[in-house]
Amino acid sequence: MQRHLISAADLTRDDAVLILDTAEEMARVADRPIKKLPTLRGRTVVNLFFEDSTRTRISFEAAEKRLSADVINFTAKGSSVSKGESLKDTAQTLEAMGVDAVVIRHGASGAPYRLATSGWIDAHVINAGDGTHQHPTQALLDAFTMRRRLVGRDAGIGQDLSGRRITIVGDVLHSRVARSNVDLLHTLGAEVTLVAPPTLLPVGIGTWPCEVSYDLDSTLTKSDAVMMLRVQRERMNAAFFPTEREYSRRYGLDGERMARMPEHAIVMHPGPMVRGMEITAEVADSDRCTVIEQVTNGVSIRMAVLYLLLGGNEPAVSGARPPVSPHHPSSERSAHTPSAAEEK
Repeated sequence: MQRHLISAADLTRDDAVLILDTAEEMARVADRPIKKLPTLRGRTVVNLFFEDSTRTRISFEAAEKRLSADVINFTAKGSSVSKGESLKDTAQTLEAMGVDAVVIRHGASGAPYRLATSGWIDAHVINAGDGTHQHPTQALLDAFTMRRRLVGRDAGIGQDLSGRRITIVGDVLHSRVARSNVDLLHTLGAEVTLVAPPTLLPVGIGTWPCEVSYDLDSTLTKSDAVMMLRVQRERMNAAFFPTEREYSRRYGLDGERMARMPEHAIVMHPGPMVRGMEITAEVADSDRCTVIEQVTNGVSIRMAVLYLLLGGNEPAVSGARPPVSPHHPSSERSAHTPSAAEEK
């Protein structure tokens, strides 16, 4: 693992599989009566959120508390940011308080990278979503959900998603989730197809490691997982399609379309869902839809990321060892941290 987690594209296959395997161990901790490990006791983690969020912020906070970290929640509303304070000044304030890690969500693409490389703060930086750029932990929890459903919990240990066909549908242009998933799923060996109207595909899409289609119906029959994206109206400054009804007719997933998918195929959505737009209530509430599982798995993935970045040399999964160099900051901070298996 590197010092920071800024982009899904930064992860190697071994890094990604290690995080997924560690999350599997963390998921077992969640099944215990006491859902806590002392791994990050004495460490301080700040959730630095400049954008509104429900799932991501609560998920990170739950993960941090289950690892016994001290948690500080920062939101831009009600802080000095609303008075004009810069990201640099906020970062230097946190540095003065001696924080160990910063989980940042920001409306500007590149803000987490700037924070990690600026020298303003000597802490691990985890990107919780920046503009329309990246959302690496969302991609990891999506891959974790796919591996559990399509390969199996125990059978999936050490495995990637080679040969699996994943279709991502909707507002790719404004979606950091789509970008992160394309990067990570390609690294894990999956075949990804993006389906969207031409107006909702970014310039340069031809350089992405995926296929592009404008026809949802032609891709459904050969998909192992179909991920529906929300149309992000808050980021739109123009009309990208004629009407909601037209968009839903061409690119929405309803019961009839779901019936054309292979029996083992799953339906995913990063949330929040707009029922009746990109997905119908019938599909959202079906057994094939993994939305609630994704929320649950998000806590396990974020525990794994925090553990591997902050927890020292010993991974949570017995017998595996993360690629930590002798000069890695976490090896300097912690000589040995008990694994989840040892905690049991």
